Amino acid sequence: MKKNRHLIILLFALALSSTFCAQEKSSLEDQFTEVIDKSNRYEDYKVVKIYKLNELRKSVLDSVKGLEATIGTNIDHIQTLEGTIDSLKQSVNQLQLQLADSQKKEDGIVFFGLLLKKSTYQIILWTIIGALVLLSLILSYRFRNSNAITKASNLKLAETETEFEAHRQRALEREQQLRRKLQDEINKQKS
Repeated sequence: MKKNRHLIILLFALALSSTFCAQEKSSLEDQFTEVIDKSNRYEDYKVVKIYKLNELRKSVLDSVKGLEATIGTNIDHIQTLEGTIDSLKQSVNQLQLQLADSQKKEDGIVFFGLLLKKSTYQIILWTIIGALVLLSLILSYRFRNSNAITKASNLKLAETETEFEAHRQRALEREQQLRRKLQDEINKQKS
């Protein structure tokens, strides 16, 4: 509302000043014509009355002062508009920087505190996933291999324990037989 009021006042002032200037110009032209037409001739010269020349001078000076005032007002208005334009340019520059920042953030992903492009992030992510899959395959292979070796070792251990137990049993039986024979021999010799 306040801007509209200022705009209306400004347009009204410009209209009045242009009308005033047109009237002054018209009256100045009329005054010059009147001074020249009503002045007397003397050979190739025109003789102008001093009071008419003074009136014409006063009208010209008044017109110049009015135009200078209008020019001063217009210069002030232009300077105000230039200041507004400069501030708007600064605002536009700040908005463009913010827009560029927003686009960078939109086109990127923050990964470990670094702003990366989405394509770079995807490459890093798939590289990590691939490395983890490869590592899990290697660990799975090594586990299966180790598990197979452990099972084979356990089987061999069980077989060895069985053989050892059988051998011990046989050795025990032999020892018992030898003791019996020895006892029998001792008993035979005593008797």
